[in-house]
Amino acid sequence: MSIGQIFLILAPIFFVILLGYLAGHFKKFDKQTSKGLNTLVTKFALPAHLFVGVTTTPRKTLIDEWPFLVALILGIVGFYLIILLVVKYAGKHTLTSSSMFALNSAQPTFAFMGIPVLGGLFGAGAVAIPIAITGIVVNAILDPLATILGTVGQRGRKEGEEKTSLFKVTVHSILHGLSEPLACVPLIGVILTLCGFQSPKLLQDMLDQIGSITSGAALFAVGVTIGIGKINFSKGALGIAVLKVAVQPIVMLGIAVWIGLSSDEVTKAILLVAFPGSAVAAMIALRFESLENETASAFVISAILSLITLPLLISWLM
Repeated sequence: MSIGQIFLILAPIFFVILLGYLAGHFKKFDKQTSKGLNTLVTKFALPAHLFVGVTTTPRKTLIDEWPFLVALILGIVGFYLIILLVVKYAGKHTLTSSSMFALNSAQPTFAFMGIPVLGGLFGAGAVAIPIAITGIVVNAILDPLATILGTVGQRGRKEGEEKTSLFKVTVHSILHGLSEPLACVPLIGVILTLCGFQSPKLLQDMLDQIGSITSGAALFAVGVTIGIGKINFSKGALGIAVLKVAVQPIVMLGIAVWIGLSSDEVTKAILLVAFPGSAVAAMIALRFESLENETASAFVISAILSLITLPLLISWLM
């Protein structure tokens, strides 16, 4: 793909991010209103869009996507576990801070940039399933796992009490992850499709009323978050950002080729993890009061770096 074609695809995307940045920078949005914008995208618009995409996909096509699911589990959850072990034992950090560092290094902002970027490259109809699978992996596996390990790292209780508490934390974290619309809605859509259900035209039209705003609202929300954020160029923040937008895509390339994905699926898998770090992951770190400044700054830094890395990756892969 030529530089001109890449520019035509990415220019509108980065333009909307810039508008959001200006709105955040000039205080038209604050943290509270930005949170509302993120809620609109992640809990309503994108789940509706993904449900239509999944339930209009042929059953056989969905079944054939299992290697893609395995690749994403290895490339996201596996990458998280490797970074956690390195940071904890080589960097000698606590389990909680190691978990937060690894989570922010591994979780992409697929919910905001997946539809516009991949949709521009492959067409909107070809990206709903990969993004839905990513949502299930992140929200039903990665976030609960990071929450469980982060909680374990904060506990210093007696062995018997810790076992009981750990069980409760595990159950609560998994249920919470599955209750997130970005996990449960695509999962319900997958189950229904495997059972032979296909969305009727009326249901598609109803959900498209909210789902159609996904691309613009998501990109604007990314820009707002960057605009209201303060950047701290610490070693931790820079390390997380580089791992996210540079190292993880390389690791995913090896995994995707090893599993034997098609060239288009390899590209989709790499780009899905090459997106900037996730604001959700940064908020989880804030909840644990661990690496709050580093993770928030890493989100902004990775978003800025992606302006360079995404075009380079697209030109290389396509």
